[in-house]
Amino acid sequence: MKFLHIADIHLGCRRYNLDARTKDFARAWLDVVHDHAIKNRVDFVLICGDFFNARRVEPEAMNHAVAGLEALREAGIPVVAIEGNHDQHEADSVSRFSWMRSLSRWGFLMLLEPDTGDGFKLVPWDEEERRGSYVDIAGARIFGTHWFGTSTNAAVPLLVDALRDARSESLFHVLMLHTDVEGQLNRPNIPALSVERMKELRGLVEYVALGHTHKRFEIEGWAFNPGSLEAVSIDEYREERGLYLVEVSGDKQITARHLRDYTQRPFQRLNFDVSGAEDADKVHEGAMETVRREARTFDAETDKLAPIIEINLRGHLGFKNSLLDIARMRREAREATGALHVLVTNRSVPVEYAVAEGLDTEASRHARERRIVEDLIARDARFRNRAPQMASLILEAKRLALEDKSPEEILALIEQQLDADAEAKQDDATAQPELVATATALQALERNAEAKV
Repeated sequence: MKFLHIADIHLGCRRYNLDARTKDFARAWLDVVHDHAIKNRVDFVLICGDFFNARRVEPEAMNHAVAGLEALREAGIPVVAIEGNHDQHEADSVSRFSWMRSLSRWGFLMLLEPDTGDGFKLVPWDEEERRGSYVDIAGARIFGTHWFGTSTNAAVPLLVDALRDARSESLFHVLMLHTDVEGQLNRPNIPALSVERMKELRGLVEYVALGHTHKRFEIEGWAFNPGSLEAVSIDEYREERGLYLVEVSGDKQITARHLRDYTQRPFQRLNFDVSGAEDADKVHEGAMETVRREARTFDAETDKLAPIIEINLRGHLGFKNSLLDIARMRREAREATGALHVLVTNRSVPVEYAVAEGLDTEASRHARERRIVEDLIARDARFRNRAPQMASLILEAKRLALEDKSPEEILALIEQQLDADAEAKQDDATAQPELVATATALQALERNAEAKV
């Protein structure tokens, strides 16, 4: 027995609003159909949910679906499918009919789902009605479930009882599930099927065909998740994805080969630390240097597809985000690389949120206060190099104010320090404008420091 196990095809996905991305998902699906299912003459194909990207299926996505399904039907290869969360009927619809049910009624695939009309039962496939919970093909009994969502753990005991009643010792049993599994998520707070609860199925089925999580994983050579055929977003670019070509021997021994040799859009994420950049031009220059040094470029003679590249800005930004020219950065990066699309993601943190970062928790109140004031000054690149001196002046002005010194005395102290700074600059032509700016900044920072301390 030989079969193909795929999931999360997401036909119709138009990520980043690019027509080319819609074609990427269709290309991956059709490549797998022709290069792996038909060429390997498999006995059947499993689609473990999320065949479509949305419940409202665009005409183009349906055309892509039918093109692959028709090729499989002409090759005599049956397709067995279950609904994923993206495939189900519209939540606000009075009908429970979905496009997957339509494809099943039209004979393109067999949509399996439990019978919940009177309890929870697994019933055999009825060819005339084109519905059922399991079907026998080439020595395998294939069971299908629908999307349980957060109730998957609660549904397992029902599945266990139903499987005991429906299995046959002479057959190889496959269970199709569309669910997250604990320990395999990048989002730990999302409810998932526990491994221990899933193992309750161990003696009842020989192969668990999973879908939903967009990366490959296996559990004890028994449960398999192939990952999505294409990366749905840049965040998935590092994950291994593909399909399983599964062969089962006469004594039910499994050989599952994970395959990735079909056309996939290349992705790349570049990181640039903005910390220390004096202005937006410096950030732009640094980011573009990273692109020139590290980015993959598109060569039409050797590369099948142009990459999608993300420039990820990190670190502490010493000025307003609005000063960054993101559109220019994106445009120039695309021109330099020939990328299909360039994303610029600003994950930098305004430097004001880095106040007293890393300070010893045992530091005295005076040391903490001084560090806070210095960091507040240093967030403005114009004053960063003189932050310690300016912090001393602000704290001294604060001390005088707490001692009820007159505003005239405090102003005299500030003027005295500014005069000393001016002399140190040796009458530099730019000193006077900077002194005015410094005086203005000192007044603002003194008020800010009082609020922070």
